[in-house]
Amino acid sequence: MSAVIDVEKKVAEQSWAALAVNKQRAYFETGATKSYQFRMDQLHKLKQAIIKHAPDVETALKSDLGRPPLEAYIEVAAAMDEINHAIKHLKKWMKPRRVGTSMMAKPGKSRIQATPLGVTFLLVPYNYPFVLCMQPLIGAIAAGNTVVIKPSSLDPATADVIQKIVDDNFDPEYVSVYQGSTEITNALLEERFDHIFFTGSPRVGKIVMAAAAKHLTTVTLELGGKSPTIVHHDADLKVAARRIISGKFLNVGQTCIAPDHLLVHSSIKESFVNELKSTVKEFFGDNMINSLDVGRLVNDKHFERVKGLIDPSKVVIGGETEKSQKFIAPTIMDNVSFDDACMQEEIFGPLLPVLEYTDLTEVYAHVKKLPPHPLALYLFTGSTKVEDEVLDNTQFGGGCINNTLMHVGNANLPFGGVGNSGMGSYHGIKTFEVFSHLRGVLKTPTFFDIKFRYAPYKNKVKFLKMMVK
Repeated sequence: MSAVIDVEKKVAEQSWAALAVNKQRAYFETGATKSYQFRMDQLHKLKQAIIKHAPDVETALKSDLGRPPLEAYIEVAAAMDEINHAIKHLKKWMKPRRVGTSMMAKPGKSRIQATPLGVTFLLVPYNYPFVLCMQPLIGAIAAGNTVVIKPSSLDPATADVIQKIVDDNFDPEYVSVYQGSTEITNALLEERFDHIFFTGSPRVGKIVMAAAAKHLTTVTLELGGKSPTIVHHDADLKVAARRIISGKFLNVGQTCIAPDHLLVHSSIKESFVNELKSTVKEFFGDNMINSLDVGRLVNDKHFERVKGLIDPSKVVIGGETEKSQKFIAPTIMDNVSFDDACMQEEIFGPLLPVLEYTDLTEVYAHVKKLPPHPLALYLFTGSTKVEDEVLDNTQFGGGCINNTLMHVGNANLPFGGVGNSGMGSYHGIKTFEVFSHLRGVLKTPTFFDIKFRYAPYKNKVKFLKMMVK
C-alpha cells in the first residue's frame, strides 16, 4: 500500500484521471493481481455480486431501455456463462503452453506464457450496458490486470448498479468506475493505459484509437455495421421468419449484430414478407405499443434518427411511433432500394428493410459495397453447397447459418469484427488473451554449447546454407 501512497504524493498536482491511473499502475506493479488464487478469488467475488444484483440489473434495464424481464435477464445469463467459463478454465489458461522448437533454436525447450498487460480501460456501450461491461471485466480480472470502467451516460440506472457492484467488492486501486459525460471519457483517454477495450460505433472507435496511438496503447474495438441477412429460395420460411424477427427486434433493434436488412430471393420474396408480417403479429400483437415484449429507444436523439429512416409508403407492418415513450413499433419495409435512407447507415433500431436478389452474385456485390466489413452475416438455406459458396465469397466478423445472433452466445467461438466492424475478438479464452501478452520463452541448456553461432565465422555460412537447403 505504501507504493500507492508514494505515487499519490507524486501526482498530487495532476488531474483526477492521472491520479486514478497512477494508483492502479502502482498497485499492479506490486504483483498482487498476478497469482492464480488472487484472480480466482476476485472472479468468485464478482460472480456472487452478479447473482446478488441480478434483480437490480433487471430493474435498471427496464428503466434505461424499457427492456422486458426476459431480455434483461439475458444480460445476466450471458455474464454468468462467461464467468463460469473463466472459473472453469483459468488454471489451464494460465499454465505455460509447451510448443515445439525449430532447428535454428535447438537445443532448447520453448513455451508461451500469458502475462497480464497492466492497467486496462473498458468503455461500455449503451445498448447492452451490463453484459458488455461484465464480459471484458471478467477477462481483464482473469488475465491479472487492474481495470478502469466508464459506463455509458445514457444508462444511468445500470451504471449505478455497476458502480455498486464494483465499489462493494473491489478497491479502487484494483477496479474503479467513473460515471459521467463525454468529458470524463476524454480525460481518461488522455492517460496511458496498457489496453483499451471499446464497444460502440466506428465513428467513436476512430477517436479511441487515435487517443490510444499517442501512447502506443493496444486496443480492442467492437464496432458494428450493416449486417446483411440472406434468405435463399430453399430456406425454411417459417423458421427463418421467426429467427429473423426474434434477432432483429431484440432490444428493439439496438443490437450491433442484429440483422440490419434482408436480401431475399425474388422467387420467394412475396411469400416470405407475408410470413414476416404474420410473425410480427404473433410475437407483438396488433397494438404493439401495449406489448410487454417491445422495449424503447434509448433517448430522443436516437428515436428521431430511426424514425427518419422510415418511408411510410414502403411500410408493410408497423411504422407507429410515440415520441413521449421513445416508442417505434417493430417495422418492416418492402420494395426497398439501395438508395433509400435506411440503407445509408446502420439502422440500430426496430426497422427491417427487405430487398431482393435473383442470383447470389448480386449478394456478393452488395456485401462488398457495405462499409468494410459487416460485423455479422446470416444465411438461411437448406444447401451446404450454397452455405460454402456464400462463406467463400463474403467477409464478415461472424455469423450463423439458419439462425441469427446465437453465435455470440457460444463462449467457444471468438466474437469480433473485421475492418470497419472492429479489431480483435473476445469471449472465452479469447477474452483472457485480449488482456494478456502471450510471451514466448526459450530455455537452452548450458551443458552443451554449440559454437557454430560464435565468431570467427570463417566458412560457417556454407554449412548454414546447406542446413537451410
